[in-house]
Amino acid sequence: MNRTWSRLISDLLVGRDVAPEDVWWAMDRVVSGEATSAQVSGFLIALRAKGETPAEIAAMASALRQHATSVTIPGIFVDIVGTGGDGTGAINISTMAAIVAASTGVTVVKHGGRAASSQTGGSADLVEHLGIPLDLSPAEAVRVAERAGITYLFAPRFNPALRCVAAVRRELGVPTAFNVLGPLLNPADPVYQLVGVADARMQPVLAAALADRGGDALVVRGDDGLDKLTTTASSCVWVVRNGRAVPESLDPRSLGLAPSSLAALRGSTAAANARVLHSVLAGEVSPARDVVLLNAAAAVAVARLTDEPLVDQLAVALKQCAEAIDSGRAAATLGRWIAG
Repeated sequence: MNRTWSRLISDLLVGRDVAPEDVWWAMDRVVSGEATSAQVSGFLIALRAKGETPAEIAAMASALRQHATSVTIPGIFVDIVGTGGDGTGAINISTMAAIVAASTGVTVVKHGGRAASSQTGGSADLVEHLGIPLDLSPAEAVRVAERAGITYLFAPRFNPALRCVAAVRRELGVPTAFNVLGPLLNPADPVYQLVGVADARMQPVLAAALADRGGDALVVRGDDGLDKLTTTASSCVWVVRNGRAVPESLDPRSLGLAPSSLAALRGSTAAANARVLHSVLAGEVSPARDVVLLNAAAAVAVARLTDEPLVDQLAVALKQCAEAIDSGRAAATLGRWIAG
């Protein structure tokens, strides 16, 4: 087929979905540097205006992963990641939850980067402040995972193709498909994922893309807008298992967690967020502890999803995560991670 940018963008402008092979062609042009800024921005905006389909998102992610530096982590592991962009300014819940989940014996391979706009920073900002290097090679990342039960894959290090669109995304200043692609780009290709989505419209799209890809996942969004499971309200959870994505609602009160407020979960600088992390790992009772426990429990549960009611699975995992904190194992896991 004689593919051109004008034909591709024209199809999108009249509401026509893009075939996966055409998405591949577009992403290959982008990564190879053969696409102009105007072509990239036109494609992303037209795709956004039409509304991205699960097949289009999956094809974009698949094409970009072909250019990533792959990492082979032995055994079962889980990724805890959010799309960001929820505007809540919350603490680094995913990173904190990752440490707690890892202390229960579930290996965590977290993929992330710096925040594009949030004043509280992204996961990489907190990880770097804790003294954990971001420039690990694939072999080093594997060694850290084996020693600490957790490792961090810095997106710009393992997915250099993302640099090709960084300037365009900054200049556009509006959400595009790339805002939700991050959770699909972990170079370790996790089978189990806890994925937070800020955009309610994209939550079922991402869930369907993950279902088509295979593996198990919980795709979550707080009804307060948080791209995590929240303790201020109920959360919408898409349970992805056996190639299907099924939505359900989760009330944190059903797990014995007291209602909180977004103000109580608000973060600040990496240094301030690190202090919150240390207080949680020290066993301090707080809204931060509750929301971290809830998301850590979801990460533990997703690594062994069954047909049992989700709330029951979370209740069991929540007790394990609380015990890991109160016994000091979570703090010890962070210590091993920092030591490398």
